[in-house]
Order: sequence, then structure tokens, then C-alpha cells
Amino acid sequence: MRSNIKAVLAVIVCLAMLLAAACSASHPAESESAQASVPPEAPAPAESPDMQQIGLPSRTKETGSPKYVFLFIGDGMSFAQVNAAQIFKAADGDTAIGSLSFTVFPVTGTATTFDLTSVIPDSASAATAMACGIKTQSGMLGMTEDDEKIPKNIAELFKENGGKVGIVSTVSLNNATPAAFYAHTDSRGDYDDIARQMAQSGIDYFGGGSLVSPSGSKGQQADAFDLFAQNGYAIADTKEKIMAVSGASGKTYAVSPALQSASAMPFSLDAEKGGLTLADFVRKGIDALDNEKGFFMMCESGMIDWACHANDAMTAISETLVLEDAVAEAVGFAQAHPEETLIVVTGDHETGGMAIGCADTGYNTRFSLLKGQTLSYSAFDAAFQELKKSKTQLLMSDVVPLIKRSFGLAAPDDTAENLYAVLTADEYQRLLDALEASLNGVPGSDEAKRLYGGYEPLTVTLTHILDNKAGIGWTTYAHTGGLVPVYAYGRGAEMFAGSYDNTDIFKKLAKVCGLNAD
Repeated sequence: MRSNIKAVLAVIVCLAMLLAAACSASHPAESESAQASVPPEAPAPAESPDMQQIGLPSRTKETGSPKYVFLFIGDGMSFAQVNAAQIFKAADGDTAIGSLSFTVFPVTGTATTFDLTSVIPDSASAATAMACGIKTQSGMLGMTEDDEKIPKNIAELFKENGGKVGIVSTVSLNNATPAAFYAHTDSRGDYDDIARQMAQSGIDYFGGGSLVSPSGSKGQQADAFDLFAQNGYAIADTKEKIMAVSGASGKTYAVSPALQSASAMPFSLDAEKGGLTLADFVRKGIDALDNEKGFFMMCESGMIDWACHANDAMTAISETLVLEDAVAEAVGFAQAHPEETLIVVTGDHETGGMAIGCADTGYNTRFSLLKGQTLSYSAFDAAFQELKKSKTQLLMSDVVPLIKRSFGLAAPDDTAENLYAVLTADEYQRLLDALEASLNGVPGSDEAKRLYGGYEPLTVTLTHILDNKAGIGWTTYAHTGGLVPVYAYGRGAEMFAGSYDNTDIFKKLAKVCGLNAD
């Protein structure tokens, strides 16, 4: 009897073990544990973005040199700027993160940005590192610190190899970042010389902003646009002419018909509906450059940096989204040439010390508040100046309607629908102090410098208040020395994984493309 019981028990134990093994195979223990730890009311985790969202395979099937190479640079863009744009794009803007056209790329790396002057670089030295593969001093373009060596940049190497080259930017084309890909000078401020080098560069396509000081700093030199014509360039400066650019156009400089200060394209927040965008200039660049020998295109969203210098988060986010749209054009091209295209997206440095989180909001963010901002800091400056001209004695009550229209912020006695948009008594007092500084002059104290950083006092106080309410903090009005992300897709993309220096971006591009960089 006892032996029968033992036999039955043995059978039961075996069946139990077999059942447990089957359950373990179909439902791993980790999954059961994770599911058990999530309270019933918790929302399901968002689906991780993948390459299928942008219509590209996760990796290329072949190795070898890419035929078409895109290098996108977000000036002033690091992890915080990308992260802020991702949060803003999410459904509620407060508790979820969206994806950008490049954050789903399968390869991610990080790059250091220091130069020979400081661990905090300027755009000239940072762009030189990526364009030429060398460290130099702040302010220098395409030259070693002692002026004794002029290295070839990646664009020049592509031209020597028979390919075509395009340079695109939202800022002026003789500004530091685009200039590093065609000019060699010891001063980024020598706009006259840089413009002359640009006209003589032989670059096949320029697009985006215009030129700073095209007739020289004193207007006494030959107009740079005349030099372009003498060197065989067609100037396309209307939407119709730009849209007509093609591979048969020859060397072309497509100049945005809409410009703001410093010969740059308008901030996207301020641009007229239907106007040309950075993506348009990339798309036309592809039309102009596509050929059997291949091409290299550098595209910069340059005003992320300007917005971050001014501590204007909404404008910085919108300019990051401008970059996203431009990258999407390259992604569309890669869909037709998936085994021949390399796309690299990075930043030259971080600007502003932007952070997701500040003391005012603790662990909370309210990015949805940023949607109340309808124009950039620059456009608000202009509107505020016009308002000052119209009033002999400007009062805060005169400015409040403009503030509400421009930033979505309401006075303390306003019955705004969104309570978080209502100014506290402390915030309102800060605006009163800033208005006084705007009308009567900024005090020369260190505190005033810290508060306003040389910007229009009322404007920068408004961006600080709105950004802090949204959960964004700033540490500086200058650049910082942090790492920048590198995103890559396509043939040779795997070389951009890991951690390395920004000079290695040039070296990796040259190596993967089989270019002689010696």
C-alpha cells in the first residue's frame, strides 16, 4: 500500500515539475515578477520606437563605403535639447517621451567637445574638429593653433574624390559652423574673407541663410554675391527659383527669401506659413547633388544655439524639430538608397546648461505650458520695443496683454483656465523689476548680469519664468563642456557607436568613405 502511495506521489511531483517548466518557458519568471510589481491601475508602458517607424531596416546588409553621406549638426544641441523636444512631442507633454526622426537610429555614440582653449568650445573650434579632425583654439576655422597647417576638410576630400558637396544652414552661410567645411582662417569674425573663400570653394550647392557683411564690414569691398557670379554660381533667391533647382542647375547658392537678423532664416516660431524651411533646402540640395559619383551634405540647424543662449526653451525645441524635419528628408532619400547612404546626426556643443528639471517644480514637468508661447524671444523683443515707442509712460498693465498673447502667462488676478499659467506674486514682482530695468537701464551689479545676461530684461525674465514653470532650468548664457550625442544610420553607421572625441567624427567619416585624410 505504502509503495502504491509513493508511486502516486512521484507521478504527481513529476507532472507538477513538467507543468512548471512549461509555464516558465512561455512566461519567464522575470516577466511574471515585473507584472506582479505593477499596480493594476498603472498604464501600459509605451512601445519603444524602432526603425520601422521611419520606414528603414534596422541595419544595412552590406559593408563598404557609402555613396551618399549626410552630416546633420544641431548647433548648441546636446542630450537635454533632444530630450526636451522628445518630451514636447509626446501626447501630453508632461509624463511621456516621443521620438524624433533620428533618435530611433540603430547606432548611438557620444563625443567630447573640448578645444585647445577650454573644455568649453566655441562653434568655430568645434566645427573645425568635425570638419578637419584637428583641435584648434576657439575662434579659429580650419587651421591649427599656430597657423602653420591648413588641413583638408571632409568636404574638400569628397570633392577630390569626384563627389559633389552641399552646405546648408538656417544661419548665415559665412557663420562659423558652415564655414568650417570650406574656409580656413584664424578668425571666425572675418566674414569678408570667409565669404570670398566660400565663393571660390567650388562647393556645388549652398542653401539657407544669406551672408553677413557681403560688401565688407564697412561696405567698401566688392559685393560677395558678385564674386559668386564670377565663379559660376547661380543665385536662387526666390521661392520659385529655389523650387526649380535641379541637377542641371550647376553650382547654386539658394538664399532664403525670408531673413531676420544676422542674415539668418526666421525662427520657425516666427516664420510665415508656407515659407521655406530647412527641410526644403535639404530636399533641393538632394536634387542638385544626386549623381553617380555620390555626394556629401552638411546641414546645420544653427539657431538651436541662439535660442539656448537666450534661455528660450520653446524656441530651442522648435529649432530642434526643424532639424528633425530636415533629417526626415535624408531618411526619405535613404529609403530609395538603403545600402548606399550614411546619415550622421550630432551637435557641436551644448548651450545654456539646459536641464529637464528645476527647483520650482521638483519631480514634475509641465511642458504643455510651452505651447502657450507663440513667438521667439527675438520677435517678442521687437514687439516690446514697438510697444515702448507707442507709450510715453509704459506700465505693466500695458504689457500684460502682450505677455499673455506671446507666452500664455496670465496676471495674478486673471481667471485663466490653466492655473499653472497664472503668475505668482513673486513671479509678477520679477517682471516688474525687469520692466523697470528695461525702461531705466540695467544695473551694473553682478546680480543683474546673472538675471539678464545681456538680453532684454523683460524678455529673458519671461522665458525663465515660463521655462521654470514647465520644469526646465538653465545654468548659463554661454556654452557648456558636456558630451554631445551622435546618432547614425546606414552603411558604416556601426563605426559611430561608443564614446570618442569630436575629431573622430571626421576620422570615422574619412575612413568609412575610403578617403585619404593624411
